[in-house]
Amino acid sequence: MALKIIFMGTPDFAVPILKSIHESEHEILEVYTQPPAKKNRGLNIQNSSIHDFSIKLNIPVRHPISFKDNKEIEHIKKLNPDIVIVVAYGKILPSTLLNMEKILFINVHASLLPKWRGAAPIHRAIMNMDNESGISIMKIVPKLDSGPVLLQSKIKITQDTSYEELAKKMSKQGGVLILDALKLIEEKKAVFIEQNESESTYAKKIEKSECKINWNKNANEVIAKINALNSNLGSWFEMNRNRVKIIEAKEIKNIKGKPGTLLDKNFTIACSNNAVRIFTLKMEGKKQITAQEFLRGYKIKIGESLT
Repeated sequence: MALKIIFMGTPDFAVPILKSIHESEHEILEVYTQPPAKKNRGLNIQNSSIHDFSIKLNIPVRHPISFKDNKEIEHIKKLNPDIVIVVAYGKILPSTLLNMEKILFINVHASLLPKWRGAAPIHRAIMNMDNESGISIMKIVPKLDSGPVLLQSKIKITQDTSYEELAKKMSKQGGVLILDALKLIEEKKAVFIEQNESESTYAKKIEKSECKINWNKNANEVIAKINALNSNLGSWFEMNRNRVKIIEAKEIKNIKGKPGTLLDKNFTIACSNNAVRIFTLKMEGKKQITAQEFLRGYKIKIGESLT
């Protein structure tokens, strides 16, 4: 028997998962997402990715500012869903909602819980140089990302894995795993296993102060930060009081120099151990360019220090 579902999500990451459910036998009653907001340099009001995708699918969309009044609670009661599926919604659901009878609340989370609970699990896994991460489908409880887990699927991480690449793999895998979860729930075979609290770690939101590159770190640590942040905030260094964001770079081994100094004409910068070679970058307010294009326009001498 098809399940009646309310879907709650906001960013691109949630789109393949919503698409997977939509193409299944199950019925999506409504979609909840974050309200339209000002984005980018023009500060134009834009819908979330899930909002726009839901419109294409002709699914009703709601975007309440909060669940503090009873209006949304009562509305969900009237819809009478079997399941509420949450994927990177960006709002904490109150206990009054989670405690509603006969409704199962589940979350598709981008980590192998109990590791990396919280807002930035993909970023933290890459920055921490983890060898693997994955998708967890869990029951939602009032404590953040601590509910019992139904299913998990692992994904490998290499030194070259970027945020965008890993997020796409996770999102695609989430679209597969959610259908497996719904089948188990539909057949009353779902077994939720409690997380081991002693193994939990927290993936706090990325602070802007974390984005500046510290050349005194080892090269592999610098590369991990670049790969983790290159699709949104960006890792950066300063040159002539201008911020330069690194989009793509690679660790170069067996090369030494004073950390932060330019070592050659290939835009190789020394770190505490080994070095980082920059391939693509972006100046503030400018378009993305190659390192060679940058060096033709901004003369930097070999041995010059970059902060």
